[in-house]
Amino acid sequence: MNVRGAVLREMGRPGPYAESRPLEIVDLELAPPGPGELLVKVGAAGLCHSDLSVINGSRPRVMPMVLGHEAAGEVVAIGGSDGGDAGGFAVGDHVVLSFVPTCGHCGPCRAERPALCEPGAAANAAGTLLGGERRWHAPGDDHLHHHLGVSAFADHVVVDHHSAVKVDPSLPYEIAALFGCAVLTGVGAAVNSAQVTPEDRVVVFGLGGVGLAALLGARMAGAAEIVAVDVVEEKLEHARRLGATPVHAGDGAVEAIKQATSGGGDKVIETVGSARVLQQAYEATRRGGTTVTVGLPHPEQRLDIQAVSLVTEERTLKGSYLGSCVPGRDIPAFVTAYQEGRLPVDELLTHRIALDEVNEAFDRLAAGAAVRQAIIF
Repeated sequence: MNVRGAVLREMGRPGPYAESRPLEIVDLELAPPGPGELLVKVGAAGLCHSDLSVINGSRPRVMPMVLGHEAAGEVVAIGGSDGGDAGGFAVGDHVVLSFVPTCGHCGPCRAERPALCEPGAAANAAGTLLGGERRWHAPGDDHLHHHLGVSAFADHVVVDHHSAVKVDPSLPYEIAALFGCAVLTGVGAAVNSAQVTPEDRVVVFGLGGVGLAALLGARMAGAAEIVAVDVVEEKLEHARRLGATPVHAGDGAVEAIKQATSGGGDKVIETVGSARVLQQAYEATRRGGTTVTVGLPHPEQRLDIQAVSLVTEERTLKGSYLGSCVPGRDIPAFVTAYQEGRLPVDELLTHRIALDEVNEAFDRLAAGAAVRQAIIF
């Protein structure tokens, strides 16, 4: 079928993106879904810093690629002659798409750590669907690659059914999309990776979509105190309205955090994707505390911390990918929390845009002038 989508052909074009136009809005050909795959009409797709990291080259991916990985939509066709082995999905189902397709059979999947799915990671690195196929075609290209098994910046996509989670159809698409990355990663970091409890003093570094979701997750978990750190005053004021104590990022941030928390955070979550900021987050963690990082710094960045403190202060430093979530379990649980008013995901959405505005929207994201922006199809 014919589809309009946003194609990234090369990484590293300079900003402003409104001028350099790294994403080309073009007509594409989308092959039908194969066995175990779904054709999804995309209702909305979110813009994430992970997409920006591919555009600027700090998160290298195979090129060319139909970009985007956070989306929600409706199943309009099921692959295979009889539609079998499609995970129980049916035409008309509303789904949220997850950026790690999980096979369910490898060691990490059997250990209920699907974020580390080995076939899923291999497929994402190769720019294919879970089964190794590519369904995109464009004039002049033999094949275009899939972004994290989703390629959300298109009005229709083909995904493996392991990349989809069924959700309540009453959920607006632009809200549902956020559960596929920002909410999974941020809320999951707070409740799964950091395991925030009502006694915890929590610090969140970075108030983009994932960071603000981590703040919401800590609030939902009943954290005793939340400190929010960023360089953008509007985001700090947003965090204040949500009940957090704002701290301006910079050289004095660690001391300000220690003063606000009487010694440092019990659970400190870093979402910026900078080794320098992660070092600050570690320094802002109290003795016996846990530092969780979800940011994705450039592969060449290295972390410098006092190694002995891990032992003498019984500190924990851990990574969190996909919020340490099980998508099929956690997305429905987080949606229920949203519907019950315990997880106000609406607070993440700051802009609704058209597909043709996507380059300008990434300028906003790069400047810190947006939290979550959603392309509405």
